[in-house]
Amino acid sequence: MTRLTSRFLIDLLLRRTDAAGGFATILASGDTQSGVILIQCRDRGAAGPLLERHFSMTGAYVWEDVGASVAGDEAARTAYLDRRKNADPDLWIVELDIADAPRLVAEWAELA
Repeated sequence: MTRLTSRFLIDLLLRRTDAAGGFATILASGDTQSGVILIQCRDRGAAGPLLERHFSMTGAYVWEDVGASVAGDEAARTAYLDRRKNADPDLWIVELDIADAPRLVAEWAELA
């Protein structure tokens, strides 16, 4: 089975978000082939979950909310994202500003 590249998946997410009337931007560009993808969800600027795509032991990708500890604190969220970027230069960070961003991510994940 062919795996889609991280860059292709990010481009697809940007287009789907735009088509749904939302805004998406790349905050950090990672490895084009296999970089980890972290999505910062927002709704009209209000912080939502931080979703990260992991490769599971079953051979499939799963999404996990990795931002529960920084959910209501914007400074802590920014510090977390900065630590992640410094620890993993191959990391993609994408911000979505759209109503119900986690639903859009779930629909997009079904395609990949």
